[in-house]
Amino acid sequence: MAAAEKPVLSRYKDRMDKAVGALKEEFGSLRTGRASASLLDQIMVEAYGSTVPLNQVGAVSVPEPRMISVSIWDRGMVVSAEKAIRSSGLGLNPVVDGQNLRIPIPPLTEERRKDLVKIAGKYAEQQKIAVRNVRRDANDDLKKAEKDAIINQDEQKKMEAEVQKLTDEAIKRVDEALKVKEQEIMQV
Repeated sequence: MAAAEKPVLSRYKDRMDKAVGALKEEFGSLRTGRASASLLDQIMVEAYGSTVPLNQVGAVSVPEPRMISVSIWDRGMVVSAEKAIRSSGLGLNPVVDGQNLRIPIPPLTEERRKDLVKIAGKYAEQQKIAVRNVRRDANDDLKKAEKDAIINQDEQKKMEAEVQKLTDEAIKRVDEALKVKEQEIMQV
């Protein structure tokens, strides 16, 4: 923040919104028993001397509810893509069919569903911490602005209340997203 600049609440709201968006992205990579192209978003493949996301070496599609298909563009990348999917920790076993990988999605066991719910809870808690860190930064900036006489004490208190309201809304959205994801995971 510049020396004589009044704090802008929309900047903090944007950062909180990004934390909620990041949570939804992380939830997309959690397996729920249904095939989803976003399930493979986190998988990195050794290609041409560096690691790149799977979707940069092939086209990912979902032809059936329990099947993901990856059409690899370069024949030489098929083996590394298969190895990356097998070692991803998602419990997936791709079947090589020429330059295509067919990945059947096995049904989840009750124990695995409970593990996934715990992982989803950890993701949600990380984003709640991120939101609270944004609140702390905002309150620090407001205190500094009041100390530097950019805003008066009444404005500071009013803006801190607004920041708290933004924080409560963001945490509520995180909790709602977690509840929806838990129901999705536990659905048989």
